Amino acid sequence: MRFDKYEWIAISIMVSLFILVGFIQGWSVSLVILNMCIISAIMTMGVNISWGYAGVINFGVMGFLAMGGLAAVLVSYPPVKEAWHVGGSGLGISFVLLIALVTTVYFITKLVEKKSHQYWLNGLVIFFGLIIIRYFFLNATDRIEEVDPALAGFLGGANLPIIFSWVVGGFFAGGVAFVIGKVALGLRSDYLAIVTLGISEIVVSVLKHEEWLSRGVKNVIGLKRPVPYEINLQVSDWFITMVTWFNSSKLNQIIDPDQKQQILNNLIIDSSSLFVKLNYAILFFTVMIVIYYFANKAQISPWGRMMRAIRDNEVSANAMGKDIVKQHLIIFVIGAAIVGVAGAMLVTLDGLFTPSGYRPLRFTFIIWIMVIVGGSGNNLGAIFGGFVIWFSWIEVAPITTFLINLFTSGLDQQNAIRLHLLDSVPYFRYLLMGMVLLLILRYRPKGIIPEKVRHS
Repeated sequence: MRFDKYEWIAISIMVSLFILVGFIQGWSVSLVILNMCIISAIMTMGVNISWGYAGVINFGVMGFLAMGGLAAVLVSYPPVKEAWHVGGSGLGISFVLLIALVTTVYFITKLVEKKSHQYWLNGLVIFFGLIIIRYFFLNATDRIEEVDPALAGFLGGANLPIIFSWVVGGFFAGGVAFVIGKVALGLRSDYLAIVTLGISEIVVSVLKHEEWLSRGVKNVIGLKRPVPYEINLQVSDWFITMVTWFNSSKLNQIIDPDQKQQILNNLIIDSSSLFVKLNYAILFFTVMIVIYYFANKAQISPWGRMMRAIRDNEVSANAMGKDIVKQHLIIFVIGAAIVGVAGAMLVTLDGLFTPSGYRPLRFTFIIWIMVIVGGSGNNLGAIFGGFVIWFSWIEVAPITTFLINLFTSGLDQQNAIRLHLLDSVPYFRYLLMGMVLLLILRYRPKGIIPEKVRHS
């Protein structure tokens, strides 16, 4: 990976900011922000691949993230055996009947030549088929949701390590993107944006209301972790020994054994939290680097040059025999799959799945701001945009609070203007995002790290 001088400066600035936050607000806060920045950068790369490479707009980020989150539940959560016992057979029958319905409609379309007969037969088959499927399906889901609804009420998952869900989340999101692409990729870009945003809302709505699948708005908590639990680290001999060794110079200066033990206990508790967050950062950073490596290789490959040619001039690319719709579908699925991986990673970090938390502002439009600010068509720019915007999104609150307290220090603590400004601190995030976007579009429309024209 070769970076130019400007890119090294951008990387150095971000590293310096995380170090500064570590010294001022604590290393735990710095690592929390870092982990979310890495996940945001992966989301941004997914959007950048479809938009920056091929000009395919994707406002369905929220839905693809939700599919990744669903994968984390279905992969890692233990199966609810009683729910499978009372409703598994009904769901199986519904699935078999659905396949039979689709197969019947397909053969009717192929074998019946007269169009009017096709319409009547398919209409009757679909009407009665859906009634029968609905009977078995609703009966099964009602029974599943009645199984200990306070703690379960859904089927559960496969009880596998949650890290597998990162791959499964990519396949889930890619599969949904394939269906969307088959329907919508022939549309003009503005209509495509509306369709993808609408379908992402449908995906999230389904996850909210189909409790048998992921508990809906009741949320799924207690998901597995790919890293140790802090409480387990705090009683592990190897971890206690490591913390003692790292802080030996400090501990040796303390004479009172009780005070020494108390300080050691506090150090173990603090270090366990840092160790867990650092492990998450290493895992997430590894995934980000792997995706960045292959995305760069794809961009400079003949396929990548073809995608840029399609993006820059579809008419010329079509005249040269390139299947525009097919290539758009491929790039759309790849970008969505990467977003799905990020969605599974996000739920892994949170340890819970909350369908009601997927909102367009946070999980669509902020991601697009990251792409625009970082630099569309440049993978490093996408990563940098993810870091800059999420870092700003988090840090604007404490910085704004500090500035308000500083400039109103001469006023009474209960002054109406001061209290109003402090109450408005959360909204300064939106003001900052708007200002950053306007400034970038005005003075650097290609982004902070713009796309490079590569010839090899």
